Amino acid sequence: MSASTTEHIFLDKQHPAVWRALNGLGLKARDAADEAGIDPKTVELLNVRTSQLNGCAYCLDMHVRDALEGGESSQRLAVLPAWRETSLFTAKERAALTLAEALTELPEHRTMEHEEGYAREHLSADEFSAVSWLVITMNAFNRVSVISHHPVRQDR
Repeated sequence: MSASTTEHIFLDKQHPAVWRALNGLGLKARDAADEAGIDPKTVELLNVRTSQLNGCAYCLDMHVRDALEGGESSQRLAVLPAWRETSLFTAKERAALTLAEALTELPEHRTMEHEEGYAREHLSADEFSAVSWLVITMNAFNRVSVISHHPVRQDR
């Protein structure tokens, strides 16, 4: 293999207009969440959980910081991978996390219907749609960062 085939290609740098469009979608998804009344801490929980499922170190580093700066507790972030096993999350947060996992993992049809049904019991149509757009967008960001090998910089 030549050096040119082993160097990582930063998709955001290779096609900046596409990257800007994805960022624009991310901003629109956040606007939809704001309009639906979704708490900013819930938005960051969704970003973190989606990034955990996708194994995106870059996005995890960014969104865990954002969550902590936004007032999220380190305890809730620590147990987020096992959120179903705790009582630390509200019914609405649990519904949003259920939907986030289903949209990220895309389980078989029957499971997907069950997860969507649970989410619909606790989320309005606007909340369900906004959560879906947030997760769809976060999945796209995760994939760009994973394939680009965006580095996590060491804290100083």
